[in-house]
Amino acid sequence: MTAIAVQAQKPPIQKRPSKSFFESCIRSLIILCAAIAVVLSSISICDGHWLLVKDQLFGLWHFCAFTNNSELNCFTDLHLAQVDGLAVGMVLARSMGSLAVVVAIFGLELLMVSQVCEDAHSRRKWVMGSILILISFVLSSMGLFSFVILFKDQVTFTGFTLMFWCEFTSSFLFFLNGISGLHINSITHQWNGLKNF
Repeated sequence: MTAIAVQAQKPPIQKRPSKSFFESCIRSLIILCAAIAVVLSSISICDGHWLLVKDQLFGLWHFCAFTNNSELNCFTDLHLAQVDGLAVGMVLARSMGSLAVVVAIFGLELLMVSQVCEDAHSRRKWVMGSILILISFVLSSMGLFSFVILFKDQVTFTGFTLMFWCEFTSSFLFFLNGISGLHINSITHQWNGLKNF
C-alpha cells in the first residue's frame, strides 16, 4: 500500500474540545479561592491563638496568661493551663490543621497543572485536585471541632479570635471549592460529550 492509502485508512484524530471563556473563568476563580484558603489556613495555624477566656489566651502551640500589669506570659507546657486533655487534644488539633494545609497545597498544585498543561489527563488531574481540597476540608474541620470540644465549658462566641475565624473561613472555602471543582468538571464533561455525539 502506498503512503497515501495508509494515511487515508487512519481514523481522524479528534481534537480536544476547547474550553469556553465562562468555564475558564470559573476554573480560575476556584483556583484563586483555593489559594486564598491555603493562605488563610497557613496564617491561622502558624499564629495559633484561637480562644480568649477571661485572662488567658489559648493557642495551638502554647497558652498565654495576662498578669496584673497587663503583660502577656506565654507557656509551651500546656499542662499548666489546667484544662483536662489539653496537651493531647492540641496535638490532634494542630496535626489535623497542618495536614489540611499540606493536602490543600498538593490539591491546588494539581488544579493549576491541569489548567496550565492541558493534555488528555487534565480532567483527571482536576478531579484529583478537587478531591484533595475536599479532604483538606475534612481535616480542617476535625481540627476545629477537636479544639472547640476541648473548651466546651469555657468557650463563648465572642471569645474566638480572628485567627480562629480565619481557619473557619478557610475550612468553608475548602468545602466550597472542592464541591464546585467536581461540579464544574461533571457539567463540562457532559456538555462536551453531547457536542461530540
